[in-house]
Amino acid sequence: MTPFRFLHSADLHLGRRFGTLPEDLRGRLVEARHDILHRLAAAARQTGARHILLAGDTFDSETPTDPVWRQALLAMAADPALHWWIIPGNHDSLAAESLWSRLVAQAPANIHLLANDNPVELEPGAVLLPAPLPRRYPGRDQTAHMPATDTPQDAFRIGLAHGAIQSFGENGSAADAIIPPDRATTARLDYLALGDWHGHLRVGDRTWYAGTPERDAFGHDGPGTCLAVTLPAPGGPPDVQVIPTGRFHWTDAPLPLVPGQTPAAALTTLLPADRAPRRDHLIRIRATGRATLADRAALEQAAQHAQPDFALLILDLAQLATEIEAADLDQIDRAGALRLAADRLKDRADDATADPDTRRIAAAALNRLYGYLQGDRA
Repeated sequence: MTPFRFLHSADLHLGRRFGTLPEDLRGRLVEARHDILHRLAAAARQTGARHILLAGDTFDSETPTDPVWRQALLAMAADPALHWWIIPGNHDSLAAESLWSRLVAQAPANIHLLANDNPVELEPGAVLLPAPLPRRYPGRDQTAHMPATDTPQDAFRIGLAHGAIQSFGENGSAADAIIPPDRATTARLDYLALGDWHGHLRVGDRTWYAGTPERDAFGHDGPGTCLAVTLPAPGGPPDVQVIPTGRFHWTDAPLPLVPGQTPAAALTTLLPADRAPRRDHLIRIRATGRATLADRAALEQAAQHAQPDFALLILDLAQLATEIEAADLDQIDRAGALRLAADRLKDRADDATADPDTRRIAAAALNRLYGYLQGDRA
């Protein structure tokens, strides 16, 4: 039998607005999400796939604006030889009747909305078993029908679903909707294409999360990806290739510090050596451990110096404790009202009997006082 190739993607979240990020960056991220459709099409052509499976959350909400969904249709329709197979996810469930009815009415022949769990023949010898979400919280496992679904003998069986394989909460209805990790085995699937988790993840030989093709938050490092899947023969192990597709590179980097270390140099080692790609790089540096007032101020100055190179650079100091030395207080003032204020803040920050919030606020105030004075004297 001829191997069957397809592209597996999910969680495009077209229409996401990125409201918490700087305005000039928001526009770039929104445009990158739209462009991902062209990059998925290019990846499909590059790998010899004629079918692109979107495992839910193609849109960020059930009410995307008209330009979002209509321009998405135009992008998918650009190459009629590629077929897009779409199931609704939790963000764009079938409850969005207005969205899906308008999309179906205007979709060209190569775009297919899977609104029920009936098996669909992708090509002769390859059958798709979809599991669209009827609502945001379906309350049951939408893949439960797959073991009993009949398909032609010796045909590839491919599952397409959106949801979690383990529970992260105490909500009973959410637990009822969990997809069993062994669903590919119990349903005799050659491959189970999942969406919901935003990083690509191998659950088993035949079960994968594709991850989002364009990252949208810290938590999964690197650029977005899709999966190029080749099924050699029914029952045979799939060949899964991770294809980078994202324009933006996201990094969540820990920076452990100890007194005596040079924080600015430590920060520099975390930054990409090649400066050219920094414009498309979002990085969050989470400092931990302890640093003196002087070292903390130097760290903040180093981050401020590097920030214009990046799409976004965040220095998170919430978990960095302050080591307060007499020499640092002398840098504030050796006497007078400023020194008196600094001493009082130090005493409160060092007071083991005070509650943690009080100590943290005092240390933060002392750091800010030190930073202001050093900046004025620079």
